[in-house]
Amino acid sequence: MADDPEVQQVRWLSPEQLQEWVAVMGLVMTLPASLDAQLRREAGLNLFEYHVLVELAETEGGMRVMSELAVHTRGSLSRLSHAVSRLEAAGWVERRACGGAGRRTEARLTPAGREKLEQSAPGHVREARRLVIDALTPEQLEDLGAAARAIVAVTDPEIAATLPEPAPSRGTPRG
Repeated sequence: MADDPEVQQVRWLSPEQLQEWVAVMGLVMTLPASLDAQLRREAGLNLFEYHVLVELAETEGGMRVMSELAVHTRGSLSRLSHAVSRLEAAGWVERRACGGAGRRTEARLTPAGREKLEQSAPGHVREARRLVIDALTPEQLEDLGAAARAIVAVTDPEIAATLPEPAPSRGTPRG
C-alpha cells in the first residue's frame, strides 16, 4: 500500500488539522443523533420527518412535488417515500397525483400536520438552542455558519445556493 502512487500523493493532515477534523466528525456524528432523540422522545417524529413537515410548511399551499421535496430534504426518493408514508398514516401529510407530464406525486401538509409541526417546533428549537446556539458565543456561531456555508458550497453547490445569506456583521471589528 505504501508503494501505491496514489497513497504517496495524499496530502496527509497535520496533527493540528487532524485534531480539528476529529472535532468536526464528533459534531457531525453527535448533533443529528441528539436532535433526533429529542424529537422522537417529545414529538414522536424523527429528525427527517420533522424536516419534511418544515419543508412543506414553508411552501405556498403546503405542498411540493415529491422529487422536489426529496431535494429540499436532502433525502433519496425512497427514504422520502417511507417517511411520507409514516406521516400520511398519522394524518399529517397527504399524497396525490399531480398534473403534467409523467407520473408525478405531490405531498401536501394537512391542517393536522401543521398543528403537529407547531406543537413540535418549540421543543426542537429549545434543543437546537441548548446544543448549539447557547453553547457558542455570537462570534463562534457566526464563524460556524460561515464555515458550514463554505463546506456546503463544496459538497453541494445547488444546496449552497438555497442557504440564507449571513446577517450583516454586528459592526465590531474582529481580529
